[in-house]
Amino acid sequence: MDTHSEQEQTLRTDIYLVLSALFRSAPTEEMIDFLKSLEIEESESAMQKAWIALQQAAIQSEREALEDEYQDLFIGIGRGEVMPFGSWHMTGAMMEKPLAEIRHDLELLGIERDENVKEPEDHISALCEVMAMLTGEEEELQQVVFNKHIAPWFESFTRQTESAEHANFYKPAAQLCQAFLSLEQVRFSVNTKSSKHKSKIDVKNVTDYE
Repeated sequence: MDTHSEQEQTLRTDIYLVLSALFRSAPTEEMIDFLKSLEIEESESAMQKAWIALQQAAIQSEREALEDEYQDLFIGIGRGEVMPFGSWHMTGAMMEKPLAEIRHDLELLGIERDENVKEPEDHISALCEVMAMLTGEEEELQQVVFNKHIAPWFESFTRQTESAEHANFYKPAAQLCQAFLSLEQVRFSVNTKSSKHKSKIDVKNVTDYE
């Protein structure tokens, strides 16, 4: 792998991990410090605009307000304003077929969940974490997981977040999520060259699973 590809791969891993952390819980002080000190490239793009907006939100943020915002948006009483679960966006209900499918596919991939993780596997954070793990794997494998488990619903999720009444810090967080996952969608919609090496899991096995 050439240096440029390695840098790109590392950057993709890092962005998936940032998104995973942002949507798993209210941002930590470390995350806010990281966002404040980001060096953002000058060339204009949807990603650059999202990073700038998120950095501004981090600079203006207050700890307690961030905690309250996360609670209102993603937890709520009964449920929050935003549903960060794939099965809800794809079927209108929680714990549906898409969740069973991601569990099946994670098993095939040999990805085991940390016992401390409470959210279901179809939570946006969990899926971003899976993609972060897969960035070093075959492109074809990443494509299958992304197109099946993230592509069908991320836009519905980011729209819901951006338009939520209590969204403040999470508006630019959703903007970043939308900008990055749109780039990934373009990346994976271009037919990837068939790999010389057999994927760690049988791609057909994943796509054919009912």
